[in-house]
Amino acid sequence: MKILKRALCSVTAAVMLMCGTAFNTAAADDIAHDPSRDVQAEGVGNPFNYGERNTPADASTEEIRAINHKMSVQEVKYALYKEIDEHWDLLRVRLGQDEREKVYALFLGIGTRESTLGEGKVGADHETAFSQGFGVSSAHAYGTLQTAVTAFKDCDPTFMPEDNVPEMYQYSLSESTFYDAIISNHMGIRKILHFVEIGINEEGLEGYQVVRGALKGFNTGWCDYQEQNQGYYKDYPDEIIALAHWYYDEGHLYDNEFTWTNDQRAEKYRSGDNNWWGWWGDVKPSMAEIQQSQPVTTTTVTTTSTMSETTTVTTTTEPEGSWSAPIEQSQLVGDANLDGRVSIADATAILQHIGNRDRFRLRVQGELNADVDGVSGVTANDALVIQKVDAGLYKLSELPLKV
Repeated sequence: MKILKRALCSVTAAVMLMCGTAFNTAAADDIAHDPSRDVQAEGVGNPFNYGERNTPADASTEEIRAINHKMSVQEVKYALYKEIDEHWDLLRVRLGQDEREKVYALFLGIGTRESTLGEGKVGADHETAFSQGFGVSSAHAYGTLQTAVTAFKDCDPTFMPEDNVPEMYQYSLSESTFYDAIISNHMGIRKILHFVEIGINEEGLEGYQVVRGALKGFNTGWCDYQEQNQGYYKDYPDEIIALAHWYYDEGHLYDNEFTWTNDQRAEKYRSGDNNWWGWWGDVKPSMAEIQQSQPVTTTTVTTTSTMSETTTVTTTTEPEGSWSAPIEQSQLVGDANLDGRVSIADATAILQHIGNRDRFRLRVQGELNADVDGVSGVTANDALVIQKVDAGLYKLSELPLKV
């Protein structure tokens, strides 16, 4: 038990340091993820603990936008990486790009061209073409990637449907989903892949022209290649890849630095032999089938010396390369972060919630799930109980449990 308590204190100290008023991510230049991680193989690991939503599902639009507004440039970047990592196998095959950090950079380029990554003052809270009212205009867009309402299911039926990316969940259009920064990223990535499929299967595009065409489609609705209109490519897809190259080559994938459209600091990435895409590599985008393994339930039986009984702890894990629709309303007791399981990550999410509710507030269902100690209200003791579950000292079936 002493070892468990020391571990919890260590987690608590680390979380409180991150959540405390003395820590300001907007001013921090250090990378947020563990620098010892193999990013290529593992991704960055979601260091800001983003869920499938960035905001409570029952929050008002004003509250949702206020939360997005507070995001630092660094947080905006890692919010994109979280979605890229979740769908890495799909993106790697569809874009033909095996280098994960180049894909990170590509989406930073899109976010820069569309919203300049928050410009250091408005986070992910960007909106365009809303003057006619919510969802009326096909150009109505929001978030880092400026994801249009057309990306969503159940939008205006006169808009062209985007139902050709079955590997990624498609949210229905509502203000709650449209304005959430994480969902907007998810749907923006999905929208790019929508045009990748059209570019490959209908337009016969190959190599980097697939991504170039998808970017054109993202902006105009049409991904067909128009050789006679090179000026357009220079202003949008090619500008995006030049900005992406700046983030990648200048070492600004993980900090609070950002560039902007036509920024002279990126000029060298726009010059040379006019093949701004050369650094992207000899890619081979493909519509090959993606392995979609179902979650595998593994039962582990653990006997501890501190208990008179054998404790069976059942955990559910997803094999690498799998995907699933987001578990937005998991009602599993202890599942504070709504990822469909109970683990040390839920204890961390609870402590972050307690330490800084403006930035790490649990969603409504997450708060209900987190209250596991039999005493009303979410406290550090709930995190302790979940730690004990993770260590095999309590059973999930015993929760909530007075301790």
